[in-house]
Amino acid sequence: MMRKTSLILLGAAAGAALTLVAVQPRAIFFGSSARAAVADTYKQLNLFGDVFERVRADYVEKPDDTKLIENAINGMLTNLDPHSSYMDPKSFRDMQVQTRGEFGGLGIEVTMEEGLIKVVSPIDDTPASKAGVLANDLITKLDDDQVQGLTLNQAVEKMRGPVNTKIRLTIMRKGSDKPIELTLTRDIIRVRPVKTEVKGEDIGYIRMSQFNEQTTEALKKGIADIKTKLPGDKLKGYVLDLRNNPGGLLDQAISVSAAFLDKGEIVSTRGRNAEETQRFNARGGDLTGHKPVIVLINGGSASASEIVAGALQDHKRATVLGSRSFGKGSVQTIIPLGSGNGALRLTTARYYTPSGRSIQAKGITPDIEVLQDVPEDMKNRTDSKGEASLRGHLTGDPGNEQTGSQSFVPKEEKDDKALKMAVDLLRGAQVNSAFPPTAKAAVPN
Repeated sequence: MMRKTSLILLGAAAGAALTLVAVQPRAIFFGSSARAAVADTYKQLNLFGDVFERVRADYVEKPDDTKLIENAINGMLTNLDPHSSYMDPKSFRDMQVQTRGEFGGLGIEVTMEEGLIKVVSPIDDTPASKAGVLANDLITKLDDDQVQGLTLNQAVEKMRGPVNTKIRLTIMRKGSDKPIELTLTRDIIRVRPVKTEVKGEDIGYIRMSQFNEQTTEALKKGIADIKTKLPGDKLKGYVLDLRNNPGGLLDQAISVSAAFLDKGEIVSTRGRNAEETQRFNARGGDLTGHKPVIVLINGGSASASEIVAGALQDHKRATVLGSRSFGKGSVQTIIPLGSGNGALRLTTARYYTPSGRSIQAKGITPDIEVLQDVPEDMKNRTDSKGEASLRGHLTGDPGNEQTGSQSFVPKEEKDDKALKMAVDLLRGAQVNSAFPPTAKAAVPN
């Protein structure tokens, strides 16, 4: 029997995927009403064919047939939800490169909002972050070209290019009276998904910026490095910083969660049909030696970040601190369409935390809410609108959708209230009823 190989993706923006699944073809039987529906569908396809031929024959300039088809496919997919789309062959190749953690470009995680490119998050230590691009910036022009009218893939393609070439971004930013122009020099983006350091002489700090193929191995090395620097009882605990982490690979979210758990469910994914439900469990043991853990999240923490935060929160393994997360609770499957035909990015499932929570259009609510002090010149532009604000998003639980959450992180550590509170809690300098979490997990172990 033939198998169709597809790839599973999580992410707030144009992320990528690597987890392989085998999709078995199903036999389909039609009753009389189903046959009528199929007949109506083919009638509509005939209408599409008629329109296509009329455009080819009568449009004022000879159109590109391939582009006509690609745009029609993309129109169909982008009207499903904000995360489904068609990737042409080059975009598909670029996506595969990006998941490996090295690619050429500016280093911006982006999405499309009302025809403009919206910055979800600049990636740490890239041309974008160094130039001052901020989360929630709206990119209106690339050099002299208007973004309006471009697809997300087309805009991303324009932002990529040869190393050491320049591009000018025109940005609309809340709180600014006029557009901001930034000139960036493209570079090889070698994403370091995990950075670790020791805070003082007793706290292990883990900053995780995205979930690519390198994330789990980098996490394991980082934990080992912290243990070497702080052996035995010197280490009081860990801060796992997932703020403004837009997500990435499903398998990496699972293995990162497992690094802090001995056992138990991490996440389940549920598609249209009950038989498509999958459950993923922790195996291998807690790499931290059961030290206390505090997870930092905010409005820019999305998808794979929310899986990790939700799993550790449900199992009472960690205290989650900060502001409510983005709320992207859907899974995209990357389906290659054959040699030279690109791939389909299609939303195929919702994911649920171990206790059965869907965070779609709601997000993870922190155990301890900590809001940052935002400078006057940055107020009114430091909140993430969240998944619930995206046009065409999958609906969440009725009455429970939430929009807007703070995504500002101070550049100076001394101004970072969330990080300071996490460190103080681990050291015992502050006390809160949510830390440490109660030992009894909220889900079966």
